[in-house]
Amino acid sequence: MDSAAVKTYLLDLQAGIVAALETFDGKPFRTDAWERPAGGGGITRLIEEGDFFERGGCNFSHVMGDGMPASATAHRPELAGRAFEAMGVSLVLHPRNPHCPTVHLNVRFFQATAADKAAVWWFGGGMDLTPYYPVEEDVRHFHATCRDAVLPYGGEAEYRRIKEWCDRYFFLKHRNEPRGVGGLFFDDLNEGGFERCFALTRSVGDAFLPAYLPIIERRRNTSYCETERDFQAYRRGRYVEFNLVFDRGTLFGLQSGGRTESILMSMPPIVKWRYDWHPQPGTPEARLYDDFLVPKDWV
Repeated sequence: MDSAAVKTYLLDLQAGIVAALETFDGKPFRTDAWERPAGGGGITRLIEEGDFFERGGCNFSHVMGDGMPASATAHRPELAGRAFEAMGVSLVLHPRNPHCPTVHLNVRFFQATAADKAAVWWFGGGMDLTPYYPVEEDVRHFHATCRDAVLPYGGEAEYRRIKEWCDRYFFLKHRNEPRGVGGLFFDDLNEGGFERCFALTRSVGDAFLPAYLPIIERRRNTSYCETERDFQAYRRGRYVEFNLVFDRGTLFGLQSGGRTESILMSMPPIVKWRYDWHPQPGTPEARLYDDFLVPKDWV
């Protein structure tokens, strides 16, 4: 097991993604390095009011501590009390144009240690797409790229497992609706050994730009009106609800004393809530609910 190789990969992944996004947007990302008093630190790369991205961030973090936060032991109670080391890259992009979807990526490595026990490690991550006015071609492209990233490391069965896990995870239970159209999600990955799990995680991270850039390249010049911006702000509210109520990464960061500004960089800049609102039947807004916010086999 080589955690130094994981850290090198994650730093390179962050640098490569940000460079590509800066080229696409035309404006630079801000760089904000930080240290965590309890141990570790990270690099936050953020853009606000870009030419294309209304807000976006791509974080690297590497933190450690003497005791596991509750969010990390909820599914692994036997690890409570162990020292930990966690590192990862987390990305959320909120385009201004409502015809361009929000997207999320996260890849991470976690290790728990105790003096009298063998170290326990695992990888996690994935990516998912959250459109407002989706195009089927785009959704199919995103899922096909995700599938291609997983197939070499377990075939169709592994892809189905990770795809369906994503559908279950990015689901707002209190709303009884998906956050978006899914993608990939996995956690506690250690089957098949370190090299296999690290390779799968790298494949998912490396697939992000091929999955997302073609979509926003096609849609960036689509015209839009204030009604569409208003619906985008309403649907962004679901994003906020999920991140603050359910997201394990957000909860881990806050519970472990992480840097709040970096953890909450995923929040969209303009959001709206309405009381008991429903789209009119037959509208483009209703089509999102009827045709896309349902689990499907997109490829």
